[in-house]
Amino acid sequence: MASSPEETKVETLEALADTIVPGPRRGPRDRAVAGVSRTGGAVAAGALDLLRWDATGVSGSLDDYARSLNEHAGGYAAEHGIAVDEDTPAFVALPYDDRAALVRQLTAPGHPEKALWVLLVLFCYMAYDSAAHLHTADAIRAGHPGLTAMGITRPDDDGLWRFPSWSYGRPLADPHPDTTASGSPR
Repeated sequence: MASSPEETKVETLEALADTIVPGPRRGPRDRAVAGVSRTGGAVAAGALDLLRWDATGVSGSLDDYARSLNEHAGGYAAEHGIAVDEDTPAFVALPYDDRAALVRQLTAPGHPEKALWVLLVLFCYMAYDSAAHLHTADAIRAGHPGLTAMGITRPDDDGLWRFPSWSYGRPLADPHPDTTASGSPR
């Protein structure tokens, strides 16, 4: 059954995010996530939420990105003799290794659209490595896969990080007298 335009966009962008930082399939019918990793990847980290966030500057162009990526994927499939399911977005229908090869082409030096694709890829990675679209303490409490994989420690119960000793073994300076208990200036 053919997907709606919104479903096509979501699947395509999720497949791109999964190509950048792979994760496990979410179920047997998952087409976007290729399942080449057993640990949570960019999709589980919220890449689509970050891409939709207006602060990125790309949220208004996601329909165009998905359309263009599927056009590139259709051309790639034809060039390499890969049969793709007509009811699946072309990029989603590509095997993982071919998705990765196409992304390498799109982001390679000299590709006329490189800057556009690098931007989108960076945001997909950013969702995993920094959870930029989430409050860090909330992301860690929720088990964010990227922050967890990097070993970011949980904050104290109030959401702040405190360390029993400083990296130099002593405080570097006395707090300013106008500093509040939460560490903010008055």
